This record gives sequence, C-alpha cells and structure tokens, in this order.
Amino acid sequence: MSKPILLVFLLVILIVTSQFEWRQPLVEPDAAATSSSQKQKQISDREEAVKEKVIISQERHIQRLNELIKSLQLQLLQCKGENETQNGTESSHLNEQLIHKVERKQILEG
Repeated sequence: MSKPILLVFLLVILIVTSQFEWRQPLVEPDAAATSSSQKQKQISDREEAVKEKVIISQERHIQRLNELIKSLQLQLLQCKGENETQNGTESSHLNEQLIHKVERKQILEG
C-alpha cells in the first residue's frame, strides 16, 4: 500500500512544480522590452559608425582626386607654355626662312 501512496505523492509534487514553472515567466516583460530596445540601439549605433567610416573614406578619396586634378591642371599649363614657346621659335624660324627667300629673290632680280 505504500507504493501507491508514494506514487500519488510524487504525482502531486510533479503537478505542483510543473504548474509553478508554467506560471513563472522566463523573462520579465519589462526586461525583454529593455533588452530589445538596447539591442536596437546597439544596432543603430553600429550602423551609424559604419556610415561615418564610409563618409570619411569617401572624403579622403575626394581629397585625393582634387589633388590629382590640381596636379593635372598644372601639368596642362606647363605643356601649354612649352607648346607656345616651341610654336614661337618655329614661327621665328619660318619668318627667318621667308626673309632669306625674299632677300634671295631680290638679289637675283636686282
């Protein structure tokens, strides 16, 4: 007779403890809400940090491109100056050759 009583007693204890566990929430609702909002805040903070890094990287690239543009503009100005100098000397050579031809014609004619 003691076995059935022991079994009933264990069954009652099992039922009581299981009811207690079912009613007890695993995480408090406020704690779940705060942890969720904290996670959202952490995610948004990480996203902002990544955005800032991307912006800083783009600004660096823009600065490098501006420096390259200035360098190329300077080189272009130098090339234009050299071309003008070469064109000036070439035109003076042509002028000299033309003058010599005119002088030769005048000598031959005269």
